[in-house]
Amino acid sequence: MDAFSWPLLGAVLIVAVTFCIGIWGSRSARATSDFSAARQLVREEHNAAAISGEYLSAASFLGIAGLVLKDGVDALWYPIGFVAGYLALMLFVAAPMRRSGAYTLPDFAEARLDSLRLRSLCTALVVLIGWLYLVPQLQAAGLGLSSIIGSPYWVGVFAIAVIVLTSVATGALRAVTLVQAFQYWVKLFAIMVPAFALFMVFFTSSPHQALDEPAPPVFPQETTVYIDADVRLQVSEPVWLADGAGTVYLQPGEYSMAAGTELRFPAGAAAPVVAGAEADNAGWLRPQNDGISGLLETYSVIVATFLGAMGLPHVLARFYTNPSGHGARRTTLYVLAMLGAFYLFPTIFGLLSRLYVPQLLVSGETDAAVVLLPQAMLGNWAGGLLAAITASGAFAAFVSTSSGLVVSVAGVLSSREVVRGRTLDFRLAALAACLVPTLLALPADNHDLARSVGLAFAMAASTFSPVLVLGIWWRGLTAAGAASGMVVGGSLVLAAVVWTQFAEYSDTWWATLARQPALVTVPIAFAVTYAVSRATRARIPAGVGRVMLRLHAPDRLGFFDDRLTAGAVEQPPSGGRHQR
Repeated sequence: MDAFSWPLLGAVLIVAVTFCIGIWGSRSARATSDFSAARQLVREEHNAAAISGEYLSAASFLGIAGLVLKDGVDALWYPIGFVAGYLALMLFVAAPMRRSGAYTLPDFAEARLDSLRLRSLCTALVVLIGWLYLVPQLQAAGLGLSSIIGSPYWVGVFAIAVIVLTSVATGALRAVTLVQAFQYWVKLFAIMVPAFALFMVFFTSSPHQALDEPAPPVFPQETTVYIDADVRLQVSEPVWLADGAGTVYLQPGEYSMAAGTELRFPAGAAAPVVAGAEADNAGWLRPQNDGISGLLETYSVIVATFLGAMGLPHVLARFYTNPSGHGARRTTLYVLAMLGAFYLFPTIFGLLSRLYVPQLLVSGETDAAVVLLPQAMLGNWAGGLLAAITASGAFAAFVSTSSGLVVSVAGVLSSREVVRGRTLDFRLAALAACLVPTLLALPADNHDLARSVGLAFAMAASTFSPVLVLGIWWRGLTAAGAASGMVVGGSLVLAAVVWTQFAEYSDTWWATLARQPALVTVPIAFAVTYAVSRATRARIPAGVGRVMLRLHAPDRLGFFDDRLTAGAVEQPPSGGRHQR
């Protein structure tokens, strides 16, 4: 097999196995509750594996290693925040949400604040956050397939979109818990085994450049780099290279490279890096090397990831499969352990990539480090096998998270509150849920996946986090306050997203806050929610005492309202409508 065949084989196998397991597991499901809540009989550790499998997206599998390769130790706040978000969820949200009987965020908003208008606003935000989260998943698929087989970027985007639509529309993923739990173990295996193997190769290989030297990374051998998108390169040490016009000498400074440029670097040449990346290895290992702007970005990432997980549309629904609030908390504890175990390994890929695939710092495609590193280090059949394993994990990440998001968004779009007076067919809703982010993902760019996902976390933290935290722990919240906070917080994040799409890169503190706005938008959203609720305290729902008792009373007292189970009609599901 050649270098391209191994990872492609791994990707095809994982997609085929996922379909087979989903179809086999769905044979035993006969009633609505089997699909929406798995009859609430899922053991905590199994449910935790399913939650972890759906949560570990392309940003986790590819993006973390890419950020470590590019930004060094400062990037480690992303995996810390992705895990710590479940700690905040366990402490403040999981058990009360389970006791509320609310299956989705719009359900909770209506039950807590008795407002159909607020439910509609929450529904629109669920769709928006789902789309923001889907775009980087599809971008990662385009980048991943392009790196594996050299296909055009758009081929990978459409390939994953078609696979996800097929799985959702045909009901191949109806056995949601089983499929997602399987995908977690696939991802853990696909990142852990190659990481251990490559680390052993690193320790037994010949002398190599030390990562703590005050020097840029170097090319271990003669390397040709293809520039697929316009980039601006930062040269820290003089370098000779060859391009289409002949041999070029680059002095320290910044240079613009157009898409389609081919650069050839001799062995031992210092690697230029894309603007914004750490050019010096010693600085790359030193935290907060960017001064005040780096510190603000770190705090913004912490706020977004700590508070954003609870507002993701595909996360809270999975806790409904637990029979009680106590079970929801135990599930979250298992999730913390499983996610913590996974995030140890992308860091290893990021460290090794700095030595063996520095060409990614030139092209800006640092998110491809995980799938390219095995072949770069080994270059034989063993490297091909490891590349196939990592590719299978990457495609499991694309399919699992994308499918969960499409199902969540399609379920909202097909509800009567979106299409007044009638119910849109679930398959058409799934097409709409997938089509919009696919079109948004088609323009190829070199934006970091983890940072793109961080914007979805910032949106969730700036909209739903105030409603959940204050709605659960403060009886003074009103529908007007919740709506005002969500509109203000969400509008500020959207303005930041639009600005970053059209503005040139800058390392000023205000540009950093625009790229990662949660440090500003989340406190403003909480403040607006509180202030407007205080101003409209006469409109506090009459039954708030009863609702608060249900949220916080111990499970053994039996106050929680299992709305879904009580109201479900035991009928066979049709058309995949009840997959979640």
